[in-house]
This record gives sequence, structure tokens and C-alpha cells, in this order.
Amino acid sequence: MSSEVHGGLPNLVTLVLSVVVALVYLRGWYQLRKALPNVLSAWRLAAFMGGLFSLWAAVGSPLANMDHHLLTAHMAQHLLLMTVAAPLILLGAPAITLLHGLPQRFVRSVLGPFLRCPPVHGFGRIITHPVFCWLTATAAVIGWHVPALFELGMQSEGWHEVEHACFFVAGLLFWWPVIRPWPSLATWPRWSVPLYLFLATLPCDALSAFLTFCNRVVYPHYLSAHRHFDISPLGDQECAGALMWVWVTFVYLAPATVVTIQMLSPQRRALNAEVV
Repeated sequence: MSSEVHGGLPNLVTLVLSVVVALVYLRGWYQLRKALPNVLSAWRLAAFMGGLFSLWAAVGSPLANMDHHLLTAHMAQHLLLMTVAAPLILLGAPAITLLHGLPQRFVRSVLGPFLRCPPVHGFGRIITHPVFCWLTATAAVIGWHVPALFELGMQSEGWHEVEHACFFVAGLLFWWPVIRPWPSLATWPRWSVPLYLFLATLPCDALSAFLTFCNRVVYPHYLSAHRHFDISPLGDQECAGALMWVWVTFVYLAPATVVTIQMLSPQRRALNAEVV
């Protein structure tokens, strides 16, 4: 069933949740800034709020309903969730800030004991390992673009929301080894980050190349979808593939380049020599 029919309630829920999370984060950021002025800078606040706004724009704004009419809009939605909203939220140091924004009695009596449980620690180590993060992100990208699963998401409002959640969670996991937000520990060498990002472009490049050059419409939904723009279903699919190809190349390889330059800088090499 189309999201146009039942899209109002999920959009409202997304907006309300975004506002609540933003208020909790603001309270935590203010508390930390007041106690430790050098812990959280203003750019982290801006990054987190930008990530929340990108998340809302992808799944809660009126523009989100365009994904049922254009594959290009659907692709942009996925890219917003995985490569914009997720990394910006992680750059905002969400864990420590949200913990300080929640009622402290709740944190001490409920969240604290839960987070200190050995099974929770073990589970956290598994799901934040680079191999697991890479495989999860790749599975989300490839899996939801398999025609049968893609059509399921387009025909069912519930599965469409599950699809959104999968892309966003996969994005958080994917960027975790790159950004390493608190409380993650640097248990793998920094040089592995450029390799990790480069390898992540390969399945995306293969999928985008297939969508761009296969010369047939892969998803039957767009053959019958009402079109608001003067573009054929095949042309729309080619635009979606090209968007993914270009966007992923820049977004994944740009931080890989930055990390490489940092590792090769004289200051970093001198620091590494001192450590050795």
C-alpha cells in the first residue's frame, strides 16, 4: 500500500521523535558545556542537529513521498539516511550527550546497570567491529535493491518503514569505525580506514553501474507509478544509478583522503615515532 495513503501518521511520529531527541541532546550538551567547556564544541551540536534534520528530511518531510514516483528520489532518500544523517549524528557524540540529557535517576538506576552488563559489552564489540559494520552496510544496500524485496517495501507501509530503519542503522554501524564516537576504542589501526572506505565503494559501484547500464526497468513499480516529471522510467533509473555512483565515490573517498593525509603529515609521523 502506498505511503501516500498512510504517510501522515509516520511523518508526524518522525517529527515528534526528532524534536524530543533534539531537546534531550540540547539539555545534555548544555550540561556538559557548563561543567566541562572543552568537552563538546559548538560544531558537534551543529553536526547532530544537521543529522536529525537530514533524517527527518529523508523519511518525515513531504518530499519523502516522492520516492513512490521517482527511483531517483528513492535513491536520494537512501543516501541521505546512510551517508548524511548517520555520520553527522555520530559526529555529534550522541551517546555521552544524550546520557547527560536524560533524567540522571533513570540513567543511574536503569541505563547504567544495563550498559555495564558483560553481555551488552560483548554484543557492542561485535556489532562495532569493522568487518561486521562493512558486511551489514553492504547487505542493506544490496539486499533492499533486490527487486522482490524492493517491491515489498513499495507495496507495504510497514515494510517501507523497516527499509528506512535498516538503511539508517546500517549507516550508523558503517560510519562507526571511521568516526569512532565515544565509547568506542581504537582497537584497529588508522590506516585500515581508507581501505575500509575504498572496499565499501565496490558493491555500490557494481549496483549503480547495473542500474545505469542494464537498459531495462528493474523495478516494475515505477512502470505504473504516476509521474510528476517529464522523465521515462528507464531515464529515472539511469539517473538514480548515476546519483549513487557519483555520490558514494565522493562521500566515501573524501574522508579516506583526509585520513591518509593526516597519517602522512609530519606531525603525525613524529608522534608515531615517539610512541614507538
